[in-house]
Amino acid sequence: MTKVQFFHGASDRVTAAAAWLQLAWAKRKDSSPQQVIVYAPDARIAEQIDRQLWLHPAGSFLPHCRSNSPLADETPIVISDSLAALNCSLQLLNLGDEVPPEFSRYEQVIEIVSQSGPDKLPARERFKFYRERGYELQNKDVSTGFQ
Repeated sequence: MTKVQFFHGASDRVTAAAAWLQLAWAKRKDSSPQQVIVYAPDARIAEQIDRQLWLHPAGSFLPHCRSNSPLADETPIVISDSLAALNCSLQLLNLGDEVPPEFSRYEQVIEIVSQSGPDKLPARERFKFYRERGYELQNKDVSTGFQ
């Protein structure tokens, strides 16, 4: 069954998502890197995470592309506004305000929640949705960053 991890208390959702992706990239298995799908149904959010992955961390680069790229199948981080046409990977990072469609195809769903009011209510609804359906939930406060 899919495990759902909520990282809450982030000062900025997109910046925290980029930080989590950096950690996931650093922890990858060199012999078989895992692909992470970043679900960003809002074009503005997709653009922001794309830009963050190009610019941060300074002096580094996280290999990523959009789902419509011919390199999507072989790129470790894929940003998409739809999950239907994608090959399933182990991890799904949700940057949408709704429960992602077909999320149960993934072993792990990552939810980033900022301290901003507009972000909290939809996150609470997603948490409730997962809990009521018996998904394993984990919570971690990242207000001081990811460790």
